Amino acid sequence: MNSEKSLINLVKKGDKKAYEVLVLQYQDRLVFSVYKFLKDYELAQDIAQEAFVKAFKNIEKFRGDSSFYTWIYRIAINTAKNFLSSKSRKSEIYDDEIMELKLSESAVTSENPENILEAEELRSLMMDAIQDLPDDIRTTLSLREFDGLSYEEIAEVQNCPIGTVRSRIHKGREILDKTFSKYNMSNLETNLI
Repeated sequence: MNSEKSLINLVKKGDKKAYEVLVLQYQDRLVFSVYKFLKDYELAQDIAQEAFVKAFKNIEKFRGDSSFYTWIYRIAINTAKNFLSSKSRKSEIYDDEIMELKLSESAVTSENPENILEAEELRSLMMDAIQDLPDDIRTTLSLREFDGLSYEEIAEVQNCPIGTVRSRIHKGREILDKTFSKYNMSNLETNLI
């Protein structure tokens, strides 16, 4: 973190090489996070690049209250949201592979046709249920469960109190629990969320 702070101080003094180090350090992680949000790799690369350009132009606004990654992540996700709203796209789309992996860990115990079909149905139901969550809840839950951010980091990214983060995550889990309560999914719930 101290080296990150030193790099940022150099960038604030106009050192472009120091910024290149930051970009190299975080670009893969940022592209992957944006990809999970948009599910389009080339678009995720473009959005991440745009976020790095915006961050460079506004580096003086970075106060250091959070990590640089948290700050650039917020810029990237806001840029992606702006892109989606400008293109009238419905909402955040989750990476099928991540969802499939999480479901397969708990829902599929053997590879017989019934279990495979059940896992596909559950994956489809899960995708639909997540898509139906309100935007703020879906985004908050995604940051926690798929990106692995702490409650504090989510609060910084979303510029809201930690209590709001906790409430959104609780509400999201509650909605998903209600959606899947008719299925025998207590084990899936524990492993997925």
